[in-house]
Amino acid sequence: MKFLRDLHENARPHFEKGGKLERFYPLYEAQYTGLFTPGDVTKTASHVRDGIDLKRMMIIVVIAVAPCMVAAMWNTGYQAQLAIASGAAPLDTWQTWLWTAVGLPFDFNNSLLCLLFGALYYLPIYAAAMFAGGIVEPGIAIIRKHEVNEGFLVTGALLPLTLPATIPLWMVMLGTAFGLVMGKEVFGGTGMNFLNPALVARAFLFFAYPAAMSGDAAWVAADFTAVDSVSGATLLSQAAVSHGALEAASWWKAFWGSVPGSMGETSAFACLLGAFVLITTGIGSWRTMGGLFIGTILMSLVFNLIGSETNAMFEVPWYWHVVLGGWAFGTVFMATDPVSSTFTARGKLIYGFMIGVMVVLVRVVNPAYPEGMMLAILFMNMFAPLIDHFIVQANIKRRLARSAA
Repeated sequence: MKFLRDLHENARPHFEKGGKLERFYPLYEAQYTGLFTPGDVTKTASHVRDGIDLKRMMIIVVIAVAPCMVAAMWNTGYQAQLAIASGAAPLDTWQTWLWTAVGLPFDFNNSLLCLLFGALYYLPIYAAAMFAGGIVEPGIAIIRKHEVNEGFLVTGALLPLTLPATIPLWMVMLGTAFGLVMGKEVFGGTGMNFLNPALVARAFLFFAYPAAMSGDAAWVAADFTAVDSVSGATLLSQAAVSHGALEAASWWKAFWGSVPGSMGETSAFACLLGAFVLITTGIGSWRTMGGLFIGTILMSLVFNLIGSETNAMFEVPWYWHVVLGGWAFGTVFMATDPVSSTFTARGKLIYGFMIGVMVVLVRVVNPAYPEGMMLAILFMNMFAPLIDHFIVQANIKRRLARSAA
């Protein structure tokens, strides 16, 4: 390591101000601080220090989302091989061609085969997102002459998990670039954005290319009774169009993630593992998650009590809402974004509660768009600064009144 560090130190003058490669200093700084601890230290006054910084925070988030990545690969492979077994999926994709060329069988009962086959779908999408982020982020850093912010590591990890497995790779790269530029860089970069870049990217793709983003009919057979599954589209879409659609479905399958849907959003269990990591490390707020959970329960109970003969979503209970669609994934990884969410402790509870209320409201009142989680979080992102403002002002007034007394 000493040799490697000496090599970097010898090259430093070329990238610093006045050097021939001064313009590319952000690229040098990014990989240098990724390999070594920065040599700059505080030399004046006393400071509170800890072992966390932006890079380590991003890495922890990626570690927390790793269970969802594994679940995404397994369920994608499971759904694909399940559909192939029922004759619902085409066999002319490059994934099936490569799989057949290697000589591996299609068996949806074999977890290892499902994991490997799903990786053929998931990994190219993940690589496309990281490739686009690896170009946009350093490119903007060079243009604006500041250090590379590793925010794209998280965006590149989260966005693919919200996408269907059949989305074209060029859409993934376009969406990633749009999310980073319009959702973050135009506001000043990491720490200055008030919207979640991954959700901005997904919203852009959803409204720009709805046919590719729906994912409802991907690999779903007209009749899955022969292979013990569910007919039609995703469970959330079924619940929106048919009364009692969830009665024939398995809640535990939805909890573990063996149902159709976007790649990384189907497993609530994998999201719980990620929540444990984020809460333990203090990066994700339990207040936001708890408030969102309570808001979802209360709003679901209200609609259950009202009922409707024409809208089937009124009868969906809260315990189904939390395992359907992107609820669990959005609760753990999107709503708790430390930049775009609220900062005050009480504000986090209010912020999460309002997201929980809104996601059920969108799902129930607008059955044509049954997901709702993406819009609910983006909407509350815009109100997060306002919530913090009123909380802070209330604290100031209370303390002034206490001092006067």
